[in-house]
Amino acid sequence: MAKKKLIHFQENLSFPYLFQPTYKDLYPAYSLRSNWHERFFGNPGPIVLELGCGKGEYTVGLAAKYPEKNFIGIDWKGARLWRGCKTVSEQRLNNVGFIRTQVDHIEQVFAPGEISEIWITFPDPQVRKERRRLTSPFFLEKYKTILAHHGIVHLKTDDLFFYTYTLDVIREFNHSVLWATDDLYHSGSNDVVTTIQTYYEHRWLEMGKKICYLKFQLNLA
Repeated sequence: MAKKKLIHFQENLSFPYLFQPTYKDLYPAYSLRSNWHERFFGNPGPIVLELGCGKGEYTVGLAAKYPEKNFIGIDWKGARLWRGCKTVSEQRLNNVGFIRTQVDHIEQVFAPGEISEIWITFPDPQVRKERRRLTSPFFLEKYKTILAHHGIVHLKTDDLFFYTYTLDVIREFNHSVLWATDDLYHSGSNDVVTTIQTYYEHRWLEMGKKICYLKFQLNLA
């Protein structure tokens, strides 16, 4: 397994749509910050992020469905990103990028208002570390910086604790819930929220687990 990972890490260096900035690259700001449209995508289409994207299943799935938009998946684990990059190559998608970094650094990677939507798909609930939850006030403040006016955040999770926690944070800080359900696949929805599924989501559904979904806007004031 270790040898396979090393091969994947080496191949990651060859993907022109995978960025692996060092700490020095990120501070005070990454070179592509405010320039993603012009210098990478080459079009003015909105940019959508998937945070903690893993193998990039949602990033790639959304990119295939919405060729008029641009998508970037962010994850810290290069072995996972390798799979996403391979899928982009196999499907010959030209509106996808991946960044190997921690979500903490997104304000260095993207300029204010540069992002139109954020997807958070099945994050670690971080039961003992509230600050590390990707919908904690700490992270929502970061998202407020990079999101455009009326930008949207999507959360998809199998963890009822995390779903309830996020609802509480949204209400406490006067953000706006656009849609909320603790049982997505019995909610009547048949849009992209249900048609794209990660590998683990598919397994959880087979096990009878319920999937929760939240769509909300941040109060940018």
